[in-house]
Amino acid sequence: MLSSFWEAAGAKLAERWAAISAPALVFWLGGLLAWVRSKGGFHALKEPADWLAKQSTPAQITIVLMILLGVSASGVIIERLTTPVLRLLEGWYWPCFLKPLRHKLVEWKKAKATEDMKRYQELTPAVDAGTASSEQLTEHGRIALLQRRSPSPAPDMPTRIGNTLRAAETSPKYKYGLGVVSVWPHLWLLLPDTARKEIATARVSLDASVAACIWGVLFVLFAPWTLWAVPAGLGVAVVAVMAWVPSRAEVYADLLEAGFDLYRRTLYEQLRWPPPRNPRDERTQGELLTRYLVRGSDGTIPVWDGDHRSPP
Repeated sequence: MLSSFWEAAGAKLAERWAAISAPALVFWLGGLLAWVRSKGGFHALKEPADWLAKQSTPAQITIVLMILLGVSASGVIIERLTTPVLRLLEGWYWPCFLKPLRHKLVEWKKAKATEDMKRYQELTPAVDAGTASSEQLTEHGRIALLQRRSPSPAPDMPTRIGNTLRAAETSPKYKYGLGVVSVWPHLWLLLPDTARKEIATARVSLDASVAACIWGVLFVLFAPWTLWAVPAGLGVAVVAVMAWVPSRAEVYADLLEAGFDLYRRTLYEQLRWPPPRNPRDERTQGELLTRYLVRGSDGTIPVWDGDHRSPP
């Protein structure tokens, strides 16, 4: 039993180490290649290799372990930076001198959303009647997708990444009256394993794309050894910010919203709170439930009697 436990634990640790260390290993190998290029070729490795070969076996093992620990430590540091960097990419915590730019971007996105909504309303009658052209159908679908990625009631973040994640955070409040920040930890514990695994995997993928952006920016530090480190590092960072992070943020946002869409009733049942009777009532009940989770209550309603619930 214990041997099986330690085998499973070891496998998990190895998997975790590989996930953290693989990007760091690629980064440092890239730095090594930059150093080798600055020295004129791979023959530059001969001197360090000869020095290592002259050391005793324990010393060689210690040196290799220190290198691996250094690689792992750099991976852990970057992993810890993914959340604040993601917040920065969303549009939070911008420096004071960028606040005017942030304000202009938000206002531009609001104006664009208003314009798109007007166009969407113009196209909807023809789409519903089946008389819309292929171009109109394409435009209608494009605007519908943009609306899905926009927070309710209007965009309030300066970047595509920020609005995508904000849309997932505000949608449950707008549709069901449930505050994501207050309710999500409770709902997470009630999700089935399959749903939790899918959401966790999407979050890990999102964090990995943010980490790729960080690694790309840091790769520029190897420029003193070779100038190609600048376009290589910035290229990875730009691709990450423009493509990888937004696309993975959309997947994570979709799954987060789907968790509320599919399993919110389980939350009512576990908290013994009266379930909503219709869509309008759902917003009211969701707001009351959110308030209850945040502040508690000393009220006498709703009345709980075993598994029976009375309406508020």
